[in-house]
This record gives sequence, C-alpha cells and structure tokens, in this order.
Amino acid sequence: MREVPDFPLPGVVFRDLTPVLADPDALRAVVDALQDKIDDSTQVIAAIESRGFLLGAALGYGWRYGVVPLRKPGKLPVVADSVSYDLEYGTASLELPADAIQPGQRVVVVDDVLATGGTAEAACTLVERAGGIVTGVSVVLEIAALGGRSRLAGREVSALLAV
Repeated sequence: MREVPDFPLPGVVFRDLTPVLADPDALRAVVDALQDKIDDSTQVIAAIESRGFLLGAALGYGWRYGVVPLRKPGKLPVVADSVSYDLEYGTASLELPADAIQPGQRVVVVDDVLATGGTAEAACTLVERAGGIVTGVSVVLEIAALGGRSRLAGREVSALLAV
C-alpha cells in the first residue's frame, strides 16, 4: 500500500491499494482473505465504485456471487435509487442500478477502504431500500481514527487491516 499525502485535498492522506492490486500474489491473498470474512448465506456483492468493482468482480467470479456496481451519478442508464452522503473532504452520491437487487437477497457491501463510513453507509441504505439484506461490509483497509465503523452500527464490518 502506498500513502499519498495531500490527495485529493491538502491534509488528506490517500491510502492507495494500486500496488496490492498490481501484484498477482497480493491480489489473490487479499481476495481470498475477503472471502473468508463473507457470510456463507451471501448471494450478491454490492461493489462500490471504483476499486470495490475490482474486488467485487474477483469475489463474484471466484465464489459465484452476483455483482452489482454501486455507481457515481450519471454512470447508469437506469437508476433504481440514489443516496447522497458526506465524505471527510466533501459530499458525494451513489446510485443503484434498476432491478439489480431483489427483495430478500443477501448482499455484502465491498470496498477498498472504510474511512468516515459515509460511502459504506450509503451503500447499505441503497441495498436495504431495495429490499436486500446486508450480510456485512467487507473492506481491505479501515482508517480507524476516522470512526467509520460507528456509522455502520448493527452491521457486521470486517477489515483485513486497520490503521
């Protein structure tokens, strides 16, 4: 993992997992470790744009989950729902594709980093409003000092590494 100071804004330290994703053995180890933490009843991965897509696709292929991309606004042709949320350095929104999550489906939310928890909370909200059941939130890295886990109270949260 690489730390990039002052990105995307001064004072923010960006945790870049590109070196991990670029190394085939490291990528395999991370995906396998994420899978070990996913509830056995899970049917679908809700993958958060954009690095969550990479992890979600690998998990979906390797363990036969469906994968639903949660996108930034303007990227989907048909949107079922949208949620706006706060980041540590601004605001953002996520959108759920129409007809992607069925009522009662068991869904794990996957992303690379859990920081303030706004993105993961928005993802869980989208899944739940579609009638899905969140089986957990699974990330590679948790920045514990930002308290993101507290915004996900009542949900199973797993992080491979906390800093």
